[in-house]
Amino acid sequence: MAEEKIKFEKALERLEEIVGTLEGGDLELEKSLKMFEEGIKMARICQVHLSQAEKKIEKLVKDHKGELTTEPMEEAPTPEAEGESDDDVPF
Repeated sequence: MAEEKIKFEKALERLEEIVGTLEGGDLELEKSLKMFEEGIKMARICQVHLSQAEKKIEKLVKDHKGELTTEPMEEAPTPEAEGESDDDVPF
């Protein structure tokens, strides 16, 4: 399954499983590192889905006549704009 095809809910569910397992502390170091890497991938997939959803949200505003209209929600700064790299942990 390609990473971009993983649905938000599935990625979040897997991330929660990984966190639970890592918090248990019963894994060998190598296995823990592999799970941590997978967790980072799942977190990034979730972030992509959330960013895409945010771009679709519109807000209601009153125009100069006092009537309600919609306009796109202001976009949050991208990680690159904030000086972050792809290697930064998203949390």
